[in-house]
Amino acid sequence: MTSVQATAPVPASSSAAETAARYGMARAGARPPLLTYIRDLWGRRYFVVAFARAYNAIGYSSSFLGQFWQLLTPLLNAAVYYLIFGLILKTSRGIPNYISFLVVGIFVFYYMQSSILAGSRAVTANLGLTRSLHFPRATLPVATTVIALQQLLTSLVVLVPIILLNGERPSLRWLLVVPAVALESFFALGCALIFARVGARIPDTSQILPFMLRTWLYISGIFYSITIFSEHIHSELVRRLLEINPGAVYVELVRDALLKHRDTFRVQWQLGVVWAVVMFIVGFIFFWRAEEEYGRG
Repeated sequence: MTSVQATAPVPASSSAAETAARYGMARAGARPPLLTYIRDLWGRRYFVVAFARAYNAIGYSSSFLGQFWQLLTPLLNAAVYYLIFGLILKTSRGIPNYISFLVVGIFVFYYMQSSILAGSRAVTANLGLTRSLHFPRATLPVATTVIALQQLLTSLVVLVPIILLNGERPSLRWLLVVPAVALESFFALGCALIFARVGARIPDTSQILPFMLRTWLYISGIFYSITIFSEHIHSELVRRLLEINPGAVYVELVRDALLKHRDTFRVQWQLGVVWAVVMFIVGFIFFWRAEEEYGRG
């Protein structure tokens, strides 16, 4: 005698949500809990690395000089800024080894700038992926930040010889570049996550952002010494804002590591840690909360 086991009928009064919850079903595309989201994101780390390598390989494939533009672009910017600020406006006064001072500032800030700008387009530029595949969308701004970091590491091929030719010598102090860039990376990633969500909602963000970043560049002490410039500022508030500006903080940490005649103050490292931790946490949660919205439309 064969027994037949029937499933319990679903009451007509039950809602779809109640029925799904009863049978352990989840809504497609629903935002997972934060810890689950972090685990899923960590599981995609190999994809992030592969995506970054592929982008760097094909990003300049249509140009004659190829990936050499990763080095040439910041170098040309440094040459232009040296002509305008160093030779014409004389902002080099009082700054030992101004060429190295300027080049380090350009390369470090350019890394942060490109991370944020690429992050603002991370979702909108990959709508095909977000609409067809299920994965943590934070993977995209993380990948764009890794791409910018790879470009910064490539730029060391040019940066190190420049500072050596201008009288600097390797020392154990140079190892401080590693934690300085690591802190800057977390800060830049936090910003990229914020602007990735904003850019997904407001596509014009990537058009407005370059003007904001250029203004940030001019107030971050890239072409001049904030310490010297502050001597002519009578407002204590403006002076403090210039000193705690994260764009200036991370540039100064790398400069202090690579260049002699400079001192790393404890407060700069404290500011670097605070900016990195706060911006990364705020940016990650801000992006995660809109996970269900990416790729719609």
